[in-house]
Amino acid sequence: MKRFTESTWRALMPVAEPYPELDELLRSMGAGGHRISEIDASEAGAGNISVYVGWNLELRRRFPQQAEIDLPLPAPALAGRTLLVTGSGRRLRQIHEDPEAAVAGVRVHEGGLTATVFTSPRRQFTRLTSEFNSHLAVHQDQVARRGIDFQAVVHAQPMHLTYLSHVPAYRDTATFNGRVLRWEPESIVALSEGIGVLPFLVPGSDAMMRANVEGLREFQIVVWSKHGVMARSDLSVTRATDRIEYAETGARYEYMNLLAGGVAEGLTRDEIRAVATEFEIDSRWA
Repeated sequence: MKRFTESTWRALMPVAEPYPELDELLRSMGAGGHRISEIDASEAGAGNISVYVGWNLELRRRFPQQAEIDLPLPAPALAGRTLLVTGSGRRLRQIHEDPEAAVAGVRVHEGGLTATVFTSPRRQFTRLTSEFNSHLAVHQDQVARRGIDFQAVVHAQPMHLTYLSHVPAYRDTATFNGRVLRWEPESIVALSEGIGVLPFLVPGSDAMMRANVEGLREFQIVVWSKHGVMARSDLSVTRATDRIEYAETGARYEYMNLLAGGVAEGLTRDEIRAVATEFEIDSRWA
């Protein structure tokens, strides 16, 4: 049976030449940030976005200021390449209004220990997002393992997904997927690999970074218990935010059902399996 996963999507819509230029990438970050805000997943300055770009990208026209930094972890697979990263405390909903105020370019040096940070005179942040170590580690891991040319990573704090992770029974990956993927036929298509659930770990910590890297090897979206989620995509920022939106919709149905006393059954396992068969999806959750 054909496996309908990210590699299938890449065959249909690969990131290929002519590669997107900086303006297009910034617009995509703005659109993704705006959508995350629309679904109430990024209150105030919560949430962050990064994009790995595996081709030459001109930064200096829009980001003429330069500063050298030590990276929080070695990233040799990213040497010579660029990350676009949101700044600490910036509101995702405002990226589309003025990306130079919210985003920096990070050009990784040979060896992957240091980088040049490119910013605009209009920037409204003093440092990169506090979750930069998790973003950088995911990009390093995925590029080293799979040789990808592009990746978008989005961290958000959707209310219903985060709420469920406060309930002890839902901090089990199998239970979480069984409960959340049963509410819409589209869920098994959009989230065929499922949703990974990580334990509570201090945001920005090395432990959080390591667990997140491991989780995103197996899944394309993970829940950070009692905190939020992180999703990745080889295609676009929009694809990563879509994963968050599908997962949050399922969590909202589950929350509604809890409030109603659990009276709704959702899709049965046989019904989910029928959808998977129709769409040629191989998933352990079907």
